[in-house]
Amino acid sequence: NAPIVLRSHNLEHVIQERIAQGERNLLKKPYRKFLARQLKQFEAEVLQRVDGVAAITASDAAHMQEHGTKTPIVTIPFGIWPEDYPVTQPPGPPVLFHLGSMDWMPNEEGVRWLLRTVWPRVIQKHPEARLHLAGNRMPKDLIRQRLAGTTVRGRVPDANEYIASRHVMLVPLFSAGGMRVKIIEGMAMGKCVISTSIGAEGIEHVAGRHLLIADNANAFVQQIDKVLADPDTAEQIGLNAAKLVRSKYANPAIIGDLVAFYTKLLRK
Repeated sequence: NAPIVLRSHNLEHVIQERIAQGERNLLKKPYRKFLARQLKQFEAEVLQRVDGVAAITASDAAHMQEHGTKTPIVTIPFGIWPEDYPVTQPPGPPVLFHLGSMDWMPNEEGVRWLLRTVWPRVIQKHPEARLHLAGNRMPKDLIRQRLAGTTVRGRVPDANEYIASRHVMLVPLFSAGGMRVKIIEGMAMGKCVISTSIGAEGIEHVAGRHLLIADNANAFVQQIDKVLADPDTAEQIGLNAAKLVRSKYANPAIIGDLVAFYTKLLRK
């Protein structure tokens, strides 16, 4: 008779809707839309089978409420133990990086877009610029290609060490949902993050103070130009981000909210 609480890391139907919007293949586009409708129906049914929902973001909570569910929903974001993510500012010029599992379609989609539409323009203006890419199941063609200024590898033995030794995290996501754990981890370690609005969705922030937003190729080039030309500004944004994460996403405070929600359900 114990209450069942759903803790969903994202809403799959939202991701599929966004993928469908950007899909250029005329055969795949209707399939993506069909899949999104099926997932939305399934997720609505799941909401009726649980006693409560601990959504990762307010946006996810709003999407769930659109289903018309009467199931109690609370927003409890992803949290960290701050001591596991020390702030690091390595010496040397800014090194840009992306870290993420490449068997997740939004990551591969974003990285390929970055290499195709953004990086050639960056390297033309900043021949000294460096971009490091890593993640599980990195496509072999990306590992083999030799784009100027890029270093591509697959799985890294220690994600935190990889993040710590670099400066600026790039998050070119256009079809994600939920909350990006890697952004929170990067911010916690004092990294300046350049992300799309979708990538930063669900993370409380002030654009330009805690992270930089870029929703198209021109904006990405401009933001990268900014951090390469002014490393001190990038460093300060990273320090602001680290303070934000420690004040908003530290586990002790989040756990208290989650326990309060569980207690409320138990008293029903």
